Amino acid sequence: MNKIFSFFIILVLFASCNQYQKALKSDDVAVKTEAANKMYETGKYLKAIRLYEQVAPAYKGKPQAERLFYMYSKALYNTKQYYLAGYQFENFAASYPKSEKREEASFLAAECFYKLSPVYSLDQTDTEKALEKVQKFIDTYPNSEYLPKANVHVKELREKLEKKAFEIAKQYNSISDFKGALKAFENFLADYPGTPFKEQALFYRLDSAYKLAINSVEYKKEERLAYAKSTYTNLIKFKSDTQYKASANDMLVTIEQELKQFSK
Repeated sequence: MNKIFSFFIILVLFASCNQYQKALKSDDVAVKTEAANKMYETGKYLKAIRLYEQVAPAYKGKPQAERLFYMYSKALYNTKQYYLAGYQFENFAASYPKSEKREEASFLAAECFYKLSPVYSLDQTDTEKALEKVQKFIDTYPNSEYLPKANVHVKELREKLEKKAFEIAKQYNSISDFKGALKAFENFLADYPGTPFKEQALFYRLDSAYKLAINSVEYKKEERLAYAKSTYTNLIKFKSDTQYKASANDMLVTIEQELKQFSK
């Protein structure tokens, strides 16, 4: 029984492969389209893509084009060709504004850019573009069934940008560029007021301000010490039991001792 079943499967696969090869060589658009749709429906997306690409020019402007370009876009998406899929979905949404698939295509276009977003340590141009695309979808379809997923994407993308900005600021601190670190942390805290990295950012801003002040030339020292003290206050005000309290308190003791010489 198993041998008969295996033989049957082989025959089906052979017939499918044979149909695909014939379609590739055929000059008949209908034959190619039928084969492409069959490849798509059976999950053979790469083969479907190759056939869709051959017949696509013949369908432009025709009623059948809507279904064909939707399936072509989905095949690209299912094979993780996100740059091409994103472009095709956007083109589909623009070309068929009355299509029942337009909302889904618009979401999948945005999701393609989301999937192209790299890890936070790399350049975040694609992440910024993805955030823009997903936010545009949310604004366009505020009641969409895809809204919960879109909101999750926005949250993840924003956190990635926050992480990147935080690590850049922290890097300035680690290489002892305390002026650069202060500017970066000020910008970070202004740009991301609700960031989960706020406690860390406040501490590293204090650390940068403290080290800049302590190593400062005399005529700038008092002003910088005063600023460092204010960054300590900001940290404690945000979280009185901060994990950095011991280090922060040690810095405060030194800051106040240094400031005393200016009050004599």
